[in-house]
Amino acid sequence: MRRPTVRIHTALAAALGALLLPAPAAGADTAQTAVAAATVVEKVPYAMDTSNQAAWWTPVATYKGRGQYTYFAFNEPGSTAATHRPAIARRDPDGVWSRLPLLNSDGQQAEFPDDNGHNQPSVARDGSGRLHVFTSMHANPWRYFRTEAPGGNVTDHASELPDQGVGITYPVVTTAPNGDLYLAARVGTGSDQRPGKLYRWDNANSRWSVVATFASALYRSVYPDDLAVDASGRVHLLYEWAKAPATAFRHQLSYLSYDPSTGAFADSTDTAVNTPVTPATSDVVQDLTAGEEWSADNAYTGPAVQSAKLTLDGSTPKVAYRYRSADSGGQFRVYYAYPSGGGWTGKTVYAGGQTAAALGITWDETDTKRIYYVTTSGTDRVFAATQSADGAWTARSAAPGVSADRLAVRRDSDGRDVLYLPDVAHNALYYATR
Repeated sequence: MRRPTVRIHTALAAALGALLLPAPAAGADTAQTAVAAATVVEKVPYAMDTSNQAAWWTPVATYKGRGQYTYFAFNEPGSTAATHRPAIARRDPDGVWSRLPLLNSDGQQAEFPDDNGHNQPSVARDGSGRLHVFTSMHANPWRYFRTEAPGGNVTDHASELPDQGVGITYPVVTTAPNGDLYLAARVGTGSDQRPGKLYRWDNANSRWSVVATFASALYRSVYPDDLAVDASGRVHLLYEWAKAPATAFRHQLSYLSYDPSTGAFADSTDTAVNTPVTPATSDVVQDLTAGEEWSADNAYTGPAVQSAKLTLDGSTPKVAYRYRSADSGGQFRVYYAYPSGGGWTGKTVYAGGQTAAALGITWDETDTKRIYYVTTSGTDRVFAATQSADGAWTARSAAPGVSADRLAVRRDSDGRDVLYLPDVAHNALYYATR
């Protein structure tokens, strides 16, 4: 049966955007705002729990069959205000939505404690059509659910993962061109260090294995941000460092690649590196700046990184990230960075006000990049910034009229950006395309 949807099409959205246009952002390299609209905005027809908010997650997967399928992993309300129940909302090519709850071995929908910024889901679809969901882990043993076949129930398969009984946090997952999956996560609960590990799902043999501990250092914790696989099968990783055991504010945003054909890791210049890397040996995208300190104090107000996302121009990484510098007045500005001259070059995208933690970045294979960010005030909060030939950034409302608090973005095989937009204040999740 067709589920109801709420759609805001281009003409109406543009009109709303014109009425709700915020003031231009300040700064020489900073995005200026303009009116634009997503092709379509739809409200997902299932209630969303207020805990469905994160920055590191990968809660969107897409698949091109007889049309585009979209999968949104999200938290539904639990039996109490302090719990949630994970599920997948699937959108078929004809716009029909269906719901796939994550089921325990007893057939009941899984339910977990709320923990904003940690207990949220990531999803991927493998080359055989199976859906994989990692959810609700903040230093918990694996909570992993999978379908056995396309369209099947999403059931508990946690016992199949390596590193049983070890605390897992921040699982991010993506699909390789050959149908394998790669997963990065922070592993362990030690007070002196918490490393980052890379795992692979061998789709042909239906088996998970450890690729490597890619980053680890004494008195430091690793925070995975994102990963992507290029057409040749090379895996690209983005992660941050923090003072152990954990903190809301991180440092030294870093990049690493892995070539499964050779088993070698490398930096952005394609120079081989030994793993696990440390802060001293990482390929640092955003280094420490004046006044920046390694602190595990969640009240720390100095310079810090808080979130980042990755896309690829062929095999070249492009990065969007939020950084709070000493001169930003406590605000996390949005930056764009790319490899250049043996290092990384950064550009300011948005410095016009405070931003929420979540970001997105896509690349359309023609040298047009979009960086998505969320402001913390205003009726329109989700913006997409693009860069012109002269280097100027222009930001347009990506979902007029939707007061989303977080976002996630995936580019589908039709060349559309698929936006995942949680509106926590109204327990609503929105789907949008551009």
